[in-house]
Amino acid sequence: MTEDLDGAVIPTGSDVPVEPLRRAAHYTGEPGCIAAARSFAAQFLDQLRTEWCAGIGPRSGDALLLVVSELVTNADQHSNGPYILELEGTDAFVGVCVYDSSAALPRLFPRDPQRIGRHGLEIVHALASEVTVERVPVGKRVRAVVALGGD
Repeated sequence: MTEDLDGAVIPTGSDVPVEPLRRAAHYTGEPGCIAAARSFAAQFLDQLRTEWCAGIGPRSGDALLLVVSELVTNADQHSNGPYILELEGTDAFVGVCVYDSSAALPRLFPRDPQRIGRHGLEIVHALASEVTVERVPVGKRVRAVVALGGD
């Protein structure tokens, strides 16, 4: 964007693209990793509030932390190795990616209130605007996009 002042063209700086905030953390699967991942995500939300002036309401923040918990718990329980949590966000969304060493893709089970357990991916689908799963050379990547708002 530019402004024209008496024939002089002055760049305003708003035409410079802004990159999303990105952070990543590596977890070994030791006890406490899931709580550490939630804490990492909470710090990420605080950075978005500060650096992006993101208006993140309690529901959006809680949804993001629950998505992180579910995806990291799945990686913790179903892979035989470490996993990586990547967060990418702006004032409008946060993308949550979890990489783990298992090539087995997660299954989305049909709703069944009688079933005990295996509701994690169902919860993620309910909270995220987009969920993708793909195999990568070292295992798999699960990505969920959570919309942010002032609630």
